[in-house]
Amino acid sequence: MTQAGRQSSPRNGSGRNSSGRNAGQGGTGRSSGGGFSGRSAGAGKRNFTQGEGRPFKASKPREAAPFDPDNPTTADDYNRGQAARSAKPFRKPGSNKPGFGKAPGTPGALKPKPKQAKQFGSKAFGSERFGQNLGPVRKPSRSRGPRQDVPQSELHDADGVRLQKVMAQAGVASRRVCEEMILEGRVEVDGVVTTELGMRVDPTAAVIHVDGIRIQLDETLVYMVFNKPKGVVSTMEDPEGRPCISDFLKNNKNKGERLFHVGRLDVATEGLLLLTNDGELANRLTHPSYEVPKTYLVQVRGPFPQGVGAKLKSGVELEDGVAAVDSFRLVDSTPGHVLIEVVLHSGKNRIVRRMFDAVGFPVERLVRVKVGPIGLGDQRQGSIRNLGRQEVGHLLASVGL
Repeated sequence: MTQAGRQSSPRNGSGRNSSGRNAGQGGTGRSSGGGFSGRSAGAGKRNFTQGEGRPFKASKPREAAPFDPDNPTTADDYNRGQAARSAKPFRKPGSNKPGFGKAPGTPGALKPKPKQAKQFGSKAFGSERFGQNLGPVRKPSRSRGPRQDVPQSELHDADGVRLQKVMAQAGVASRRVCEEMILEGRVEVDGVVTTELGMRVDPTAAVIHVDGIRIQLDETLVYMVFNKPKGVVSTMEDPEGRPCISDFLKNNKNKGERLFHVGRLDVATEGLLLLTNDGELANRLTHPSYEVPKTYLVQVRGPFPQGVGAKLKSGVELEDGVAAVDSFRLVDSTPGHVLIEVVLHSGKNRIVRRMFDAVGFPVERLVRVKVGPIGLGDQRQGSIRNLGRQEVGHLLASVGL
């Protein structure tokens, strides 16, 4: 190739310089090509107005987002939202329901919503495993009387222990939470309310209630639940050698403790027996004046005709007088069998069996599942467990202790 040819070749560096990089100075080469003419304008800046002779087209404006008066993004949106709200007529909640606006008690008027009891942030004994859903404290008919606010000086024991510390040691809650309970008026000492944090009490003598729940400060007292199996005698010792309650206490840490069993269950009846060394509690639970309810599940032959339950509630005549159940409910029904739940407060011997015999439906199986606020739940048959402190408090409060 000749010298002139090499100089005009596209691969030659001088050729590139004269055509591409110096296009802004009037050079020939790539500057004359339509495809790259944008490079020659404005010292490296692209010029879309002259590219290949195509006219310039402005970009389409974005569609405005739908206006939401509840979520304004600008001041204009906020003003528009205020105007939209003021234009809508105000409606009271429930105004579209039939009967709205009628006076209470008139036909067709809406029923007033029941007022809910005040809910506190922290629950007494809220960290315990058992007794979390015992509901409100059930008090006997012989109540302690109305609560009163009294000066701290009348209850203060200078040699005692601070009230919040006693409560915390009893497992009510942390000391800080116990202080909040005192300030909220939820704590009673010896039957009266105290709201002062400087209170000192004698733990061996003071009677303390939180939200109506009695705090048991005597650590020597024992409270247990025994799920009695069928065939076990409701006694601690049996001269005939039959299985009894003490046989199930052999592996319990309270084996040598003198315990009372609250009430009795016949040999064929299963279910809940309370065991305790608190003699006062045992006496009150069995005394008829406190009317402690007991819940039983009764299995009888089916079908069970209507009207028999009403007869049991109204009362049936027995050899020792008239007896009635407090409530009656059909739980389940299978071919040939019916399961019934009854609640009664009578403590007479074999009362449930005798009542069902009197109406012509002998009991096939009988299980006591609840005494007062204490229930069996899913406790295994033949097992014994200690009551939680909240359960003990509800049990004591149910008989006025």
